[in-house]
Amino acid sequence: MKAMILAAGEGRRMRPLTDHTPKPLLQVGGMALLEHHIVNLRSAGFSELVVNAAYLGQQVHDFCGDGSRWGVQITVSMEPEPLETAGGIIQALPMLGESPFLVVNGDIWCPYPFGTLRDIGLPTGGAHLILVDNPAHNPAGDFALRPDGDELLLTDAAQLPSDHAPSLADSALGSNRLESAQDNPVLQSGVSAAPQGDSASAARRVEAAGVQMLTFSGIGVYHVGFFAGCPSGKRPLKPLLDRAIERGLASGSHWQGEWEDVGTPERLQALNQRLARQ
Repeated sequence: MKAMILAAGEGRRMRPLTDHTPKPLLQVGGMALLEHHIVNLRSAGFSELVVNAAYLGQQVHDFCGDGSRWGVQITVSMEPEPLETAGGIIQALPMLGESPFLVVNGDIWCPYPFGTLRDIGLPTGGAHLILVDNPAHNPAGDFALRPDGDELLLTDAAQLPSDHAPSLADSALGSNRLESAQDNPVLQSGVSAAPQGDSASAARRVEAAGVQMLTFSGIGVYHVGFFAGCPSGKRPLKPLLDRAIERGLASGSHWQGEWEDVGTPERLQALNQRLARQ
């Protein structure tokens, strides 16, 4: 299995830190976020990595080199402009081969045991997402897991077991909350901004129905067929995830370990302070 690290976003919410430094190269615990992923992936047995780059992309390219200093092979997929998550992956498909591949957002910090995903089984066209507890900036969550298994659910009545459906008939989630944001790879991959109005109340109704809402971590495994028929160019991931969920081809698992969406200078500072105390 190959792995791709998403490192093309502009990091607008991290300014001024990202005025001259790509967000994945910001330091966490004395090491660039991007390097944390490279080291963790290497330790998990991944030897062939793809990293996409756009904003200040030459810095990302120069930092990665060919990967030999970490004992891995890195191919950098240069984008003329940020292509959003799905667009960046689609451009890199020739570099990722025909087997399922792992994708991780370059602006999260998470000591996830990537090796557990190497042999995960996926249906043709399927995806498996790693979900985490909802952080303070995304209290409503993004997806639900079917109570009797690992199937992902859209948060509307049609996707829930029949005994839960009545509680969710007027759910407002699922249509607009997970739209991508060009400058934030985590958002590109499906994490929403803080909920507003009906979205938050709909999420509470989902949980009241006995289905736990969770947040997409930015870590996922994808079958190459997941992107079948998608033309190149700028393209968000959210509609493709919706399609896979509707077809019963998307699954998920709940990671309860450490995870941080390093999306603002304040979160970066808090994470560095926490790591310094460990």
